[in-house]
Parts: sequence; structure tokens; C-alpha cells
Amino acid sequence: MLGFLLMLMIAASIIFSLSNGSASELSSSVFESSKGAISLCVSLASSMALWGGIMNIAEKCGITKAVTKVIKKPLKLLFKTLKDDKALELIALNVTANLLGLGNAATPLGLKAMKELKVCENCQGRNTAIFILLNTASIQLIPITVSVMRTEHGASNPWDCTIPTIITSFCALLIGCITTYALYSKISEEKFK
Repeated sequence: MLGFLLMLMIAASIIFSLSNGSASELSSSVFESSKGAISLCVSLASSMALWGGIMNIAEKCGITKAVTKVIKKPLKLLFKTLKDDKALELIALNVTANLLGLGNAATPLGLKAMKELKVCENCQGRNTAIFILLNTASIQLIPITVSVMRTEHGASNPWDCTIPTIITSFCALLIGCITTYALYSKISEEKFK
């Protein structure tokens, strides 16, 4: 569907530029945008390499394990019915990577956690929904990607998005948790009627 929409937008752009007589402007815009996209990719890749290296050093120093231990306590409140320690450990690592703004490191951990949730007894349902919510809300103490993109586009203070990012992602998580618990309590009530 997305491919169809992109092709539709490209076709509309070409038709509009040909009918307006601005084909040369479209052509130069395409080349300029391609140049900007490559520059952005290089900036993001270098930033991810830097923070990935810092994350690796933090992991070897034991900092990520300490953060994971701290995060596990509130996670146990969210995942009351989860008895599998391995799944909780993977979820905690995923949340830690997201907190540090390393979404690319969080993805494989999230996939492993989902596999673990799938195989353990009584883990599906609300636990899976809460984990997906945690991963999607992605509370970030260090919003690396957004800050790099703001730097690339000339923001005078690219890190001033940190507090709004934390507030909005925390609010999204809170509303999502309330909704998930309300829906799953209603589902469980209907099961026992």
C-alpha cells in the first residue's frame, strides 16, 4: 500500500511539473533531495556508531546491567503475571536501550523478548500488549535520532527537544497502560460471564 501511495505521489509530481512547465525545477529538486537524504543517512550512521560504541563501553563497564536492575523493579509492577525471568530480562534490556536512545539496539532485544513471551505460559495477552506499548512509546532520556536530524537541519539547540520528548512519550505510555488494563479487565470479565 505504501509503495502504491509513493508511486501515486511521484506520478502526480511529474504530471504537475510537466503541465506547469517546471520539469527542470522538479529535476533539480530530485537531485537536491537525494543529496540531502544521503547527507542525513551519513549523519545518522555516524551518530549511531558513536552512541553504539558508548553503549558497548557502558555494557562492558556494567552500567547497562545496573540500569536494567533498576528498571526491572517498576517493570515487575507492569508485568505482574509474568513468571519468566528471561522474558523480563529481555524486556528490561529493550527498555534500557530505548531509554538511552538506541532504537536500533532495542529492536533485536524486542524481537527476542516477543519470542520469549510467545513460548512462556500465561504470558500472552496483556503482557504482550504492555510490552508492545512500552516498546512503541519508547521513553528516551537521550533522543539521539531527533537531535541529529535537528542538527542536520541547522537547529541552534538540537537537544532542547529532550524534555518534550520525555513528557510526550511518558504521557503516551501512561494513557496506553490505562487503556490496555481497562480493555483486558473487560475482556477477562466477559470470559467469566
